Amino acid sequence: MNILIDTSVWIDYFRSGQKTHSLDFLIDENLIVTNDLILTELVPFLKVRSQKSLITLLEQIRRMQMHIDWAEIIEFQVMCLKNGINSIGIPDLLIVQNAIHSNSPIFSLDGHFQLIAKKTSLKIFNPKTI
Repeated sequence: MNILIDTSVWIDYFRSGQKTHSLDFLIDENLIVTNDLILTELVPFLKVRSQKSLITLLEQIRRMQMHIDWAEIIEFQVMCLKNGINSIGIPDLLIVQNAIHSNSPIFSLDGHFQLIAKKTSLKIFNPKTI
């Protein structure tokens, strides 16, 4: 199983790890994956802070290919709007699509992924299950 680690988890992990204790286990077991979008959200801030070794480590994580289906993204947006999920941006919808197409649960601290999972086939990783 591959677990897609969302940007919010990485940010918590780098800052304090208060909410992401299980990430160490997932890393040790080689269960984590990323994609270019998540790296694009993380790497610029790390470059500004001259965190070269951390960037190198993140770039070594297996990447899931992103194949964007824009019609499906539009349908995700419509579904979200019809269900009162108004605060999710296009980048997160692309992450949702990538996780669904790759059949990978997503580990995120952002609540809107939980809401979308109730209306789609998105799987959410529950750290309490390990």
